[in-house]
Amino acid sequence: MNLHDRTYIRRLEEIKLFGKKRTDRTGTGTTSRFSETMSFDIWDSFPLLTSKRIPWKAVVHELLWFLKGDTNVKYLQDNGVTIWNEWADDNGDLGPVYGAQWRNWQDPEAGSIDQIAELIANLKKDPFSRRHIVSAWNPGVLPDPKKSPRLNAALGNQALPPCHTLFQFYVEELDEADRKVLLPQYHNDLSQVPTLGLSCQLYQRSADMFLGVPFNIASYSLLTYLVAKTVDMHPMEFYWVGGDCHIYSNHEEQIEQQITRYHDQGAPTSPTVKILNKRDRLEDYTFEDIQLNDYNPLSAIKAPIAV
Repeated sequence: MNLHDRTYIRRLEEIKLFGKKRTDRTGTGTTSRFSETMSFDIWDSFPLLTSKRIPWKAVVHELLWFLKGDTNVKYLQDNGVTIWNEWADDNGDLGPVYGAQWRNWQDPEAGSIDQIAELIANLKKDPFSRRHIVSAWNPGVLPDPKKSPRLNAALGNQALPPCHTLFQFYVEELDEADRKVLLPQYHNDLSQVPTLGLSCQLYQRSADMFLGVPFNIASYSLLTYLVAKTVDMHPMEFYWVGGDCHIYSNHEEQIEQQITRYHDQGAPTSPTVKILNKRDRLEDYTFEDIQLNDYNPLSAIKAPIAV
């Protein structure tokens, strides 16, 4: 049984059943529910949904783009990813969005703060700290809601406020029984199995349940894999917490299609992901370092983006 897809489908069903009709910024209209949670075991499989195809190349390149601190769409376009085009200004800039906040948070006293570099350093130095947090929510650069995304970017603000607002890592010791379960992933050599496990929790203030959330689940699970590889830990769990969890009115038919075929056909087995090379810095990972195995999903279900 594919537990990853089952977890996600159940949240869709709950929002359909118990959600409230609401207006929204885009004028599309939503069915919305506040405060949903999902958890995914990622220690032996990867939560890239199979009840519909998720664009893996876009997931990987967007994450690598964030980790490089980039906020111009050229890198994405050069790699065939167009998901941010709608909000970029004429020069391809998006203002200080995720990558800028992760890698170059501006503080009037401390100057530039590289949250990702500090995260890696602190995971190595003090793994059991409760402060392994990275935030993209910077009130000083939030967009003016009266101005368009492109104008906000041109003025030096974020084109859009961050939907996935902050994430936190948690480290646990792995006992011998835990490590023996992981042996097949380490050539049955117990000496190669890490002694620490790494989990991640994401808070997403605004959650487009059909298009955005499956993508974000994969993205932050992959981030956990990359961080774990860098600090010699094993990825264990990914926890997703949503604020305003909504289904856009123009996604209702697509969601019904996905739910129906999930119950009629089930979902193919989840894939696995392997990080082939260890890099000292997260920004040094490349697409070729990340291997996706056995991804055989049902077909994609297209839906319009609410802008």
